[in-house]
Amino acid sequence: MNKEQFADNHFIRTIIEDDLASGKHKHIHTRFPPEPNGYLHIGHAKSICLNFGLAYLYDGVCNLRFDDTNPEKESDEYVRSIKEDVQWLGFHWEGEPHFASDYFEDLYNYAVALIKDGKAYVDELNAEEMRQYRGTLTEPGKDSPYRSRSAEENLDLFTRMRAGEFPDGSKTLRLKIDMASGNINLRDPVIYRIRRVHHHRTGDKWCIYPMYDYTHAISDAIENITHSLCTLEFESHRPLYDWVLDNIAIDGHPRQYEFSRLELLYSITSKRKLNQLVTENHVSGWDDPRMPTVSGMRRRGYTPEGLRLFSKRVGISKSENVVDMSVLEGAIREELEDSSPRMMAVLNPLKIELINYDEALTQSRSAPFHPHHEEMGEREIPIARHIYIEQDDFSLNPPPKWQRLTVGGEVRLRYSYVIKCEEVITDEAGNVIELKCSIDHDTLGKKPEGRKVKGVIHWLSAEHAVPAAVRLYERLFTVERPDAVRGDDGEYKPFTEFLNQHSVTEIDAYAEAVANTLAPETRFQFERLGYFVTDRYDHTTDAPVFNRTVSLKDSWHD
Repeated sequence: MNKEQFADNHFIRTIIEDDLASGKHKHIHTRFPPEPNGYLHIGHAKSICLNFGLAYLYDGVCNLRFDDTNPEKESDEYVRSIKEDVQWLGFHWEGEPHFASDYFEDLYNYAVALIKDGKAYVDELNAEEMRQYRGTLTEPGKDSPYRSRSAEENLDLFTRMRAGEFPDGSKTLRLKIDMASGNINLRDPVIYRIRRVHHHRTGDKWCIYPMYDYTHAISDAIENITHSLCTLEFESHRPLYDWVLDNIAIDGHPRQYEFSRLELLYSITSKRKLNQLVTENHVSGWDDPRMPTVSGMRRRGYTPEGLRLFSKRVGISKSENVVDMSVLEGAIREELEDSSPRMMAVLNPLKIELINYDEALTQSRSAPFHPHHEEMGEREIPIARHIYIEQDDFSLNPPPKWQRLTVGGEVRLRYSYVIKCEEVITDEAGNVIELKCSIDHDTLGKKPEGRKVKGVIHWLSAEHAVPAAVRLYERLFTVERPDAVRGDDGEYKPFTEFLNQHSVTEIDAYAEAVANTLAPETRFQFERLGYFVTDRYDHTTDAPVFNRTVSLKDSWHD
């Protein structure tokens, strides 16, 4: 990777430059802290590029840390997928990945110290009572009746909470800050709750688990993070982040900085809603090529380079970051244009008989795999008496300025001869089922004499074509913001109402013989059709399976 791709000017870079210039920090240490409760999505890809990219740019370090404090929703499967996605995007963490669960004993001891200092207490309000005591945005909260317990009593209760003496949900540990604060996050937030759930790493050792805000701040400090970068919804949590670090005995005080989260139109980036798509079988899994997950985009044929280019283009700021799907597709298309070899494929075949085909006279030609990269080599484009073209490349009643094939008309076969349609064969319903065409044998590699032939179409020799399954993907949703549509009653409609029922179509197609030699996850441009990739799981050399990554141009709004 080139460092320049991460050198964009934005406010976080300005902060880092100032911190290095002033000597506040001698090196940069960031972190990417996903919860292992789902697969990573396009928003995470932006955050990965920011955190790992800045560390790379400044010769610093970026930790991969799993915030595994909510064991009900976490699993080793998600841990494995996240590690794989980060590496696939081109980034590497130093040493072993970190886990919040690595610090459970430290977090507990810091909580004990807060209790001893009179800064935390064990509460017995239930969830509903706690909401009533919390107040509103315009009205202050009121103290819990358990807030005045002595440090000794709180310590005894917290010790017994850890020992498993109390039922789930019966007690919590709360910080003693300010129930009248204008920031609701400072109204005695809960930092521990009782929950008997098997943890994917610590097993059944713990029945109390720390909350995110408390855990995150201390984990950052333990790991000597210099710049803790998160999205804007955590801006109001920053005072709590700072309060925790200011009130415990720990070296260092990382600073939290917020940037706007990515909102991708015609998509969703809520892990809860993505999980709903999976569990309700609207998609085939987290890695379904229609999903905005990193693994789904990888299976669709997106490249790490394309996703990094997209992240660079959407930028880092505090202003709203609403991005149309065409920006993502454009970045992918631009990267694939230069990196993808070419082949021809016919998705909707129409058979042609070349009536004057002569095995002794009619010749094949070779063609480059890429017009600008000789190093990719060439392949033979064989021709035979019977060939396939696309149904769309022939018309009985062509519109004005038609430059493809019609009765009596001529067209050039890509890398081959000019042919002329002499006869059309139809079925009983009048559908065109075959064409009979003649070859102008004087046009191989040169223009026909005395006339212009403007149209060039792709084609395949029927004798040499390889059958292939091709999956054509469209956007998963039919509206820009599927989770923000309100009904007449003012309530949000279920986002699943706006699923595109035509988001995937699988067809039987034909491709060049090279398709029988490809490994999974090999990307190609099908000439005139778009960019395609051999499926990561289903493709074999005996039975090729291609997923359409993106069309050659943005056709969604056409």
